[in-house]
Amino acid sequence: MNYKKILAIAALGLMIASCGIYNKYESEGTAPADVFGTEVSVGDSGSMAQLSWREFFTDPVLQSLIERALVQNTNLNSARIAVEKSEAALKASRLAYLPSLNLAPSGNVASYNNSAAAWTYSLPLQLSWDPGLFGTNTTKKRKSEAVFMQARMQEENVRANLISTVAQQYFMLQILDRQLEILLETDSLWNASLETQKALWENGKAYSTAVDQLESSYLSAKTQIVDVRRNIVSVENAICKLLAIPPQHIARSSWGNYQMPESVRLGVPAELLQYRPDIRMADYAMAEAFYNTQSARQAFYPNLTLSGILGWTNNAGSQIVNPGALLLNAALSLMQPVFARGQLKANKKIADLNEEDMKQKYVQTVINAGNQVNEALADCQAAFDKHGLFHRQVEVLQNAYVGTHELMDSGKASYIEVLTAQERLLSAQLNEAMNMYKGALGVVALYIALGGSTK
Repeated sequence: MNYKKILAIAALGLMIASCGIYNKYESEGTAPADVFGTEVSVGDSGSMAQLSWREFFTDPVLQSLIERALVQNTNLNSARIAVEKSEAALKASRLAYLPSLNLAPSGNVASYNNSAAAWTYSLPLQLSWDPGLFGTNTTKKRKSEAVFMQARMQEENVRANLISTVAQQYFMLQILDRQLEILLETDSLWNASLETQKALWENGKAYSTAVDQLESSYLSAKTQIVDVRRNIVSVENAICKLLAIPPQHIARSSWGNYQMPESVRLGVPAELLQYRPDIRMADYAMAEAFYNTQSARQAFYPNLTLSGILGWTNNAGSQIVNPGALLLNAALSLMQPVFARGQLKANKKIADLNEEDMKQKYVQTVINAGNQVNEALADCQAAFDKHGLFHRQVEVLQNAYVGTHELMDSGKASYIEVLTAQERLLSAQLNEAMNMYKGALGVVALYIALGGSTK
């Protein structure tokens, strides 16, 4: 067999062996049909995930806070910087297809045994080009694209969490305002009851123990007022940190008549993959691992480099000519790894294992996402189920308090009964307010878990 046939067979073998190194990554991620752990509607036209955050949060004061946070938050700005850095690296990888051109002028002066100084110079343009044999440049570019998209998804993830946190803190401020309002109303009522008992005691119609018991409860309500006001300051400071501003008062609207949603239209599980930034980021991480494996496989194949020099020089080797003459040089080098102490095989195995690891992490990310949706749904449903019960409980205890107070005024009920009715009413009112807050948090959590706020 002659050398031409050997070379032809070797070239054919390389072509066949290298067929897989040009493949482009295709997403393998799929969500199971029951990823949410509950029944969902088939249509997606009403999905919460398709709403922009401005459509979802309609309070203009909250919208203003979110807009400020999206501009001023330092963590989000750091994520934007990371995106810009990845974009710069991506642009550099796209330019790798082009040759590099450098101007490298040099000069030298030499004198031997007191002879006249001889000046030599060269003005070369050096050209070097790696054509990316077996797709190495393409693989690097695609890997850079995957890294860039991961940075973008991380930015979206930070953005979604920021919007969610601002909304949660804002709702907490509103519910604390509502609790403070309830406590101040209670303070006024209990003060009136206390004054009534003091008057009865002074007239010999009540015992001092009744006055002491009522005053103790009255002071307890006042301490709760102090606690709520302190909590308001803490939440305002937390929002200020999110906005990257000094501590200050945060304007907000009143809670109003919050209506719990009876049902939420989710859409099909595919939306989870389409909108959630963490799942998309995990998918791009799989793409990066895929191209790392391709790079490790491509390292087994030859690397071709073309280089050349074009310019002027007066150094002709054994003689110096003036003026200078044209200099031209071209070279081609081919390097084929033969023995690399097992490093190439080890790199390939590590790349394969990393790719498998990214697949496992993707699966876990999808499972975690489904779990978050299920938890948020359960919170929404529980808050809705308890909303009517709490509301009715408050109505019943308000009637009980009024009736018990009237009975006490007519001498048919003791101060203990009035005190108990007052404390139960206060507890029910605070619980009702907190349940509305939990319901709001559940809806916000569901919106974020479905990949909302990306618009």
